[in-house]
Amino acid sequence: MRHISIIVLSMFFCIVLNAQQYNKGAIVETLLKTDTTSIGQKINYPHFENSEVTIAKITIEPGESTGWHRHNIPVFAYILQGVLTVEFENLKPKLFAAGTSFPEVIDLLHNGTNNGFENVVLIAFYLGEKGKRLSSK
Repeated sequence: MRHISIIVLSMFFCIVLNAQQYNKGAIVETLLKTDTTSIGQKINYPHFENSEVTIAKITIEPGESTGWHRHNIPVFAYILQGVLTVEFENLKPKLFAAGTSFPEVIDLLHNGTNNGFENVVLIAFYLGEKGKRLSSK
């Protein structure tokens, strides 16, 4: 019984501490918490002298795609609208629907396609370096 009381008390303090991080009118919802990419690759943060974060809004029209490309930096995406089908070199495709977030693959060719009837709109967060490309073909 004492063990259960300690667990419950610990959980309560964790909840209270998390709630105190922001004013009570600010609601924090975790969208993604992971240490691997969408195919299980370990995420490692790059060490650049001139780090630069880029946030981009990407719209893919029905029937269109990003084209085959790869990233050598961590990239994270959040789907605002539509369903994105991502094909990977030598792997099965994955679907990402509106309201989902995912870490993109690193150093692996992939292609994002809109097979639906509405635009796919996503926000991508690139952890890159000043003056360097965000992706390559």
